Amino acid sequence: MFRRFCAALLLLAATLFVPAPAQAAGCEDLYVPVTVGLLPQTVHGRLCAPPGASTVVVLIPGGTYNASYWDIGYTPEVRSFRLAVNQAGIATLALDRLGTGASSKPLSTLLSASAQAVAAHQVIQSVRPRFAKVVVGGHSIGSAMAMIEAGRYRDVDGVLVTGMTHRMNVTTVIPTLAQMIPAPLDPAVPGRDAGYLTTAPGTRYAAFHTPGPYDAGAIAYDESTKDVFATTEAVDSLALTTVVIPASRQITAPVLLVVGDDPNFCGLPLGSDCSSPEALRASEAPFFGTSRLQTFVLNGYGHAIDYAPNAPTYFDVVKNWLKALS
Repeated sequence: MFRRFCAALLLLAATLFVPAPAQAAGCEDLYVPVTVGLLPQTVHGRLCAPPGASTVVVLIPGGTYNASYWDIGYTPEVRSFRLAVNQAGIATLALDRLGTGASSKPLSTLLSASAQAVAAHQVIQSVRPRFAKVVVGGHSIGSAMAMIEAGRYRDVDGVLVTGMTHRMNVTTVIPTLAQMIPAPLDPAVPGRDAGYLTTAPGTRYAAFHTPGPYDAGAIAYDESTKDVFATTEAVDSLALTTVVIPASRQITAPVLLVVGDDPNFCGLPLGSDCSSPEALRASEAPFFGTSRLQTFVLNGYGHAIDYAPNAPTYFDVVKNWLKALS
């Protein structure tokens, strides 16, 4: 009898001390009024915040992508940056750049990387009262916008740069850009003028995923969620991050830079040295001022690293970096 009582007591104690499962993040759509070039616009973002989250990462997608890039619906347990970061107790705010998704769609000539950075700054100011720390992050030209915002306003606690370096491999970038088509030619992205570009059907794997493995489901999802970018965004991104004094040299917050085996930005002599995290850091450090720079290379995939089957490796690096921010 005594042994049965002890066994029951131990079972009860084990039940009481089982760790509670992490609560799912609550998500809401935000529509933030912004002013760009004296004109009123609206930036849409998807805010997902676990209970008690004190840090939020404001995420800017790259060209021909929108907020869905950060929350990929195909095998999200592997490819969703949003889900991985939320499960670590960190909030995310994935934005639709102006001209994309559910954000305002002004004339393409009104947009530039600088204008997008101005809009992102106003979004950051609108959510900062809700969080102790705000980090801005980006992918591709979204990274250029994140660096411009962070360097100009110095209002963030960290900067996440993905899918971009300061050295562009023009031998691969030019053929990729040459395959873009004006948005009015593609019914998948309606309501945009001819200054907006998108990818021609069937070209996204070669443009954004090679040399990664071809996954038909992933590429189909990428195709189904594709968006646009304005040509003026691309020109401004190049001018403000590579040609003139890089905006990144004005950043004072810590920076994490992550790339894959990206043919658009890696490969000497024109691109950066992405052969290892150490080589990448040595290649990129001259473009950053007093900021603390950390680098990581996700081997085996190309430009759109959130789609990589080994993306959780990079997500873990980001989560650890975010938690260590001081």
